[in-house]
Amino acid sequence: MTKTIRVIDTGLRSGRENIAHDQAMIDAHVDGVIGDSFKFIHFEPCALVGRHQDLSQELKLDECALRGVHTVRRITGGGAIYFDEGQLGWALICNRRTVGGDLTQITEKICTAAALGLSTLRDLAGGGIDARFRPRNDIEVAGQKISGTGGFFDGNTLMFQGTVLIDLDPQAMAAVLNVPAHKLNKRELANAGQRVTSLKTLLGRTPSKDEVMSALLIGFAEHLGFGFEFSRPDKSVEKMAQKLYDEEIGRDEFVGEINEPGRVRDVLSGTNSGGNLTAYVRLEGAKNDRIREVVFTGDVFITPPRALMDLEAHLRGKKLVDVASEVDEFFKQADIGMVSLQAPEFSDAILGAVR
Repeated sequence: MTKTIRVIDTGLRSGRENIAHDQAMIDAHVDGVIGDSFKFIHFEPCALVGRHQDLSQELKLDECALRGVHTVRRITGGGAIYFDEGQLGWALICNRRTVGGDLTQITEKICTAAALGLSTLRDLAGGGIDARFRPRNDIEVAGQKISGTGGFFDGNTLMFQGTVLIDLDPQAMAAVLNVPAHKLNKRELANAGQRVTSLKTLLGRTPSKDEVMSALLIGFAEHLGFGFEFSRPDKSVEKMAQKLYDEEIGRDEFVGEINEPGRVRDVLSGTNSGGNLTAYVRLEGAKNDRIREVVFTGDVFITPPRALMDLEAHLRGKKLVDVASEVDEFFKQADIGMVSLQAPEFSDAILGAVR
């Protein structure tokens, strides 16, 4: 059965304006103001960090300021990305049953749909590209990333978004992003620019954004059975987005909410074995055997996004000897979805810090 999804295009906006509009659409869908929607997003030059990332760790802030690249914090997890008018963003806001499955299964379904769509694009000789889903959340062509994605649940509402690299300025990207060494080392790459490619490079021509948008919709229609109706952005959502921008998402305080937590005195830090989760810990008690506070940062996909903050609050005052069991109990009691992380990795990062 065809699932009807409305399609909107929000036009060129700053990064923070786009993220505020994302949140407004989620809130509107949760409240039943709008139905299932697919939107296309266009960005002015910006560098975006994931919801749980350390701003200064991920971005070269001096270079961002020098180049006029806006800094932005997303409402989804994942890693830092550079965006300009050479990329196209897209987002699906829908009931979680529209796609079906847990976050890992949904990620595979949506990425496969997007990959199928991108594979319909043709070069000047009539040949195509073989875009494929690469766990945990990328779309690649011959081992190089063409699209990154991420998403989460808010109740029964799914927010899942992605990017497509139509054209790429690898020098600008490398200038503003601090790509973790473990990401480069595991693929034997010298710099971030080698990890990615673009449709322009693959096709030998620069496809228009309209062409790429049509290709993506084809993939979602074929793989997920979507039928599309085109519409305009809602005035009520625009009003909500402006309020979110003014009061939170557009403010420097929100973007810098996690910024060098390790610079505070007496803060210890440790990472999980995968290198994508860091725990910053302060201790208390006569024997320094209790957690005063803990902050988790990293390239983390967890739903709902507030789950990490809830875990941090849950662990305050807990004894170190009980950390593993407390973390395990938290995840057993909470309705949480994660991609690529397991509950013991959180306690491992904490205990690694205090060792």
